[in-house]
Amino acid sequence: MQKRRLLPVLLGVIAIAVGGFERSARADLLINGAGATFPYPIYSKWFDVYAKENPGIKFNYQSIGSGGGIRMLSNRTVDVGATDAPLTDAQLAAAPANILHFPSVMGADVIAYNLPDFSGTMRLTGPVIADIFMGKITKWDDDKIKALNPGASIPSTDVVVCHRSDGSGTSYIFTDYLSKVSPGWSSDVGKGTSVKWPAGLGGKGNEGVTALVQQTPGAIGYVELIYALNNKIPFAEIQNKAGNWVQASLEGVTAAAASGSGNMPADFRVSITEAPGADAYPISSFTWLLVYQKQTKKDVGEQIKKFLQWALHDGQKYAPELKYAPLPAAVVQKEEAQLQTIQVP
Repeated sequence: MQKRRLLPVLLGVIAIAVGGFERSARADLLINGAGATFPYPIYSKWFDVYAKENPGIKFNYQSIGSGGGIRMLSNRTVDVGATDAPLTDAQLAAAPANILHFPSVMGADVIAYNLPDFSGTMRLTGPVIADIFMGKITKWDDDKIKALNPGASIPSTDVVVCHRSDGSGTSYIFTDYLSKVSPGWSSDVGKGTSVKWPAGLGGKGNEGVTALVQQTPGAIGYVELIYALNNKIPFAEIQNKAGNWVQASLEGVTAAAASGSGNMPADFRVSITEAPGADAYPISSFTWLLVYQKQTKKDVGEQIKKFLQWALHDGQKYAPELKYAPLPAAVVQKEEAQLQTIQVP
């Protein structure tokens, strides 16, 4: 009698064990992505949180720069690309199928510097920043810099320009800004994910430029805001289009988006650098996730749509703590409509 009672229990234990083995043996669905280092801190957070909320879904994201992300998506090496520079008409035409841009968050490039013998906050204008990065200003106590910082004791230290060595959306944002504020930069260097830098040292990724600035007295470089804050590197106040001195902040990025994205194009390829507005921070930008409109794998395509929906809503609450600005509600609404156009087999 006792054996009969034990049999169902044993069978139940075996069934649970077999079920657990099947679940553990079942491979996770892996979604591969690559691209921008600018939004890597928040994407890393998103992928971690989303995977915990959705067991069985894993993300593999390579923070290799916008240029690499665009190339790998165009080659179909990854499922999702990430860029801070919207694709050009030529890049879109060269892709094997239609690529959609989804703004994910907004952020800021800052002008970080390493000047041990200087106290206070450096003030710089766009034209002066352009002259520095063109190699025309080589000393920190140059008259043009001193004129913007009256009364400040600025050491006669050599300026060491630090820029990206890889194809970079952060570079695109920075050079897009410089092209708007300096005719000389616009004609001689221009804007792009990769440009021919007139001066300086190159570092790979936001991480590489951050390290260069940290390790080099007299250095100046451009990095995404969170990298400067996390590494406690000072960064300059910049004069915006309205003539006001502003430091990079979420409020300044939001102000730039409010005035600069009022006429958001249907494909979301927009620039908000040097935006009008009293409080607008001038080196602000959206950053984009890139996906093919026509997905080729049912399971991956379905999860990409679910993840994008999550990122546009639940994911936005993680933006401020990582020093990114959440998307404007009007932009989210337009993105939701675009999300419905993704085709899954």
